[in-house]
Amino acid sequence: MAIIDIKTEITGNVWKIVAEPGQSLDEDEPVLILESMKMEIPVAAPEAGRVVEILVEEGVTVSEGTVVARLEV
Repeated sequence: MAIIDIKTEITGNVWKIVAEPGQSLDEDEPVLILESMKMEIPVAAPEAGRVVEILVEEGVTVSEGTVVARLEV
């Protein structure tokens, strides 16, 4: 098993975390939703796997490239 870091592609606020540690996700299934410029942008799993940890909390601001979660594939 490998661990993959899930990173943001934009700067924004963590609006809602939709996955939790231990949860299995399919490829492209959202882990969390960012809010940027009044738009909701999902941050999705790049591969199918199990969420190991969520590294951010709702309401925090993240920059482009921030690791927000780890996925075991």
